[in-house]
Amino acid sequence: MTDTIAHSDTSLATTEDLGQLAQRHLVMSFTAGSVYTDAPPPIMVRGRGSLLWDDQGKEYIDALAGLFCVNVGYSFGDEIGDAVREQMAELPYYTNWGAAHPPAVKLAAKIAELAPPGLDRVYFTSGGGESNEAAIKLIRQYHQAQGEHSRIKFISRRVAYHGTSYAALSLNGMTNLRKQFEPLMYGSRHVSNSKRYKRRADETEQQFTELLLNEIETLIVQEGPDTVAGIFLEPLQNAGGSLVPPAGYHEGVREICDRHGILLVADEVICGFGRLGEWFGSTRFNVRPDIITFAKGVSSAHIPLGGMITTSRILDAVNNGPDGMYLHGLTFGGHPAACAAGLANIAVMEREDVLGNVKRNEEYFRAQLETLLDQALVGDVRGLGYHYSLELVTDKSRCTWSAETSANDFVYSILQPALLDAGILCRAAVDHEGTPLMQFSPPLVFSRNDIDTLVGRVRRVLDELAARVS
Repeated sequence: MTDTIAHSDTSLATTEDLGQLAQRHLVMSFTAGSVYTDAPPPIMVRGRGSLLWDDQGKEYIDALAGLFCVNVGYSFGDEIGDAVREQMAELPYYTNWGAAHPPAVKLAAKIAELAPPGLDRVYFTSGGGESNEAAIKLIRQYHQAQGEHSRIKFISRRVAYHGTSYAALSLNGMTNLRKQFEPLMYGSRHVSNSKRYKRRADETEQQFTELLLNEIETLIVQEGPDTVAGIFLEPLQNAGGSLVPPAGYHEGVREICDRHGILLVADEVICGFGRLGEWFGSTRFNVRPDIITFAKGVSSAHIPLGGMITTSRILDAVNNGPDGMYLHGLTFGGHPAACAAGLANIAVMEREDVLGNVKRNEEYFRAQLETLLDQALVGDVRGLGYHYSLELVTDKSRCTWSAETSANDFVYSILQPALLDAGILCRAAVDHEGTPLMQFSPPLVFSRNDIDTLVGRVRRVLDELAARVS
């Protein structure tokens, strides 16, 4: 008799042992090692509207739209799924390498219609990191086609997140995510982000804008303008906690790029497709980028899909250059089923007036969150649209966390478990300055009742934890 090896029989798995199967077999993204040995992770099994339920029947309000991506919520899976099923029955796959198919063509045309003027050429990927990789390569090729071979450096902001693949990780301004994998792509440089909290009280918004722009200009001059290829910015920066740009900032960056021949990229992986009440955050802030990268909300995460939007001027220069083509390819870029999901998702967003919902409720959302400023631990509320953050402090006058309980212990041992227990799914983290953050970026169908429910639950959690921390 041959030796046998025991394997988990997933066909017989019950809801009671799915957590244990996950611990043994599923490698989860950015998940603490203790999750694989201590209590099993939550197993989400059902969603409706902005609510989720786990395998134990516990209800959660999803205040992070999955991962900033389920923009239409959880009630349109049947409709978007029907579009995917019909496409799979007709043409389940074909490549966009030297060929096209109807869903990719139609979605590219629709995105060009929604994008800011002049951005009319669309390249599809499977996610945000891939989109930023694609943009980096396009920019490098563009400058080479112009005969500017020294332009190989890229500027992004400190604490910004642009992905985890090689070049995208190089753009990241999050030291804790990139230092383990250095050396990364040569020529990545970082400047200050637009966080205003904790700056001196007498600094005007204009002064802050001038400070940020002068830093970018000085770095470009220091590096040599003819060596800088591109600047990557999120219209509203996610990492660091909903960092809103000061007035005139994006217009100033655009002027600097034009003057020095640098291409400007708006990373709209989170801001795109309604998060800030416009199809693209670039429209809200008058960014006027040369390239937009997107993902997440384009399909409301029903199927992985992302992409890059650029101008005919840039793409034509590359196609007419010495290589005769854009030298990039992805097997699943522009997948027919994914593009069908994207088209169906946009149709739902238009029919349900999802962007209008964000615009109508934006001020209410912010006002309700600002009522939490009376909490002992809430130092700042910031954000726009459906993207907000609370910065938690123990000393409001100094804007610092100085409790006996460290920020890390508070967030990961106290705050996160308390939020889950209260049925709140949001981002709780420690920022680069050692301060706890709570981040809310819910589905764009979030109603005022949903906002009230969320803020009420958050208040109860903060009431309880303030006493524990003090």
